[in-house]
Amino acid sequence: MLISCGCPVSGVWADPLSVTGFAMRAEELGYHGLWAFQRLLAGEGQDLAPVYRSVLDPMLALTYAAARTTDIRLGVAVINLPYLSPTYLAKQATTLDVLSGGRFVLGLGTGWSDVEFAATGSDPNPRGRRTEEYLRVLRTLFAGEVAAVEGEFYRVPPSRMAPPPVQAGGPPILLGGTADIALRRAGRIAAGWVSSSRASLEDIARGAQIVRRAAEEAGRDPDAVSIVVRGVVRAGLRDEAVPLSGTWDQIRAGAQRYAEAGVTELFYDLNWDPFIGSPDADPRAAGERAEEILSALAPNG
Repeated sequence: MLISCGCPVSGVWADPLSVTGFAMRAEELGYHGLWAFQRLLAGEGQDLAPVYRSVLDPMLALTYAAARTTDIRLGVAVINLPYLSPTYLAKQATTLDVLSGGRFVLGLGTGWSDVEFAATGSDPNPRGRRTEEYLRVLRTLFAGEVAAVEGEFYRVPPSRMAPPPVQAGGPPILLGGTADIALRRAGRIAAGWVSSSRASLEDIARGAQIVRRAAEEAGRDPDAVSIVVRGVVRAGLRDEAVPLSGTWDQIRAGAQRYAEAGVTELFYDLNWDPFIGSPDADPRAAGERAEEILSALAPNG
């Protein structure tokens, strides 16, 4: 199982020096990837966790990190596809892939915030058909050939998007979702599945089986499908319901449980630590805590 980490995009540690410094330090320590996430708005009176109240744009943050790194993979888990056209996202994803030398991984979801749906004039439904057509547009544009799409939701006149991505066929596309139909879709048409931050270890083990079974039924190699999990870390305080909590040894043992559940990549997302990713946290203490956790859990440690 690959070990990665979250990019500083939430709360007080989401500043220019943290984004680049943390990215460089993670690369130095041997982390495989750096993962960001998307949150556009916090509605007035909306009941949101601290991690969602102040968030940088993930594509811009990862591009900023890409400029100071050379090897670490750069992923977003996830962009909510109803919020923007697939053509616009294809250009952003291709640009990041080019500027990073082919290190980008694109995770897609369908969103859950009514505030953001209203503010972007979007509708996620019908989720299944919309998602499948969205991927078709992305892959058509990633191919770099003159092509057209006439779909139910999206239309691309005969055209070519250049330059093409560095990665053949474009950045790998992962799909989120928790419903069985969404899990099967990830196995059937995507490079893999990225879990929700709320998913339990049991949810992830079950989801991984559904995704891989769907891949096999679609004639794909189930062992080639990625299962990517955001790991919520609670360093210092053991909670049996949170596998990545307690001492460093307990957290590493929790990570091993994810590997045994079929996870191919686990990223320790410190944005979910309220002492780091909250806008109300102390900036200096947040940075020191992030460095301590990053160093203690380093895959090369």
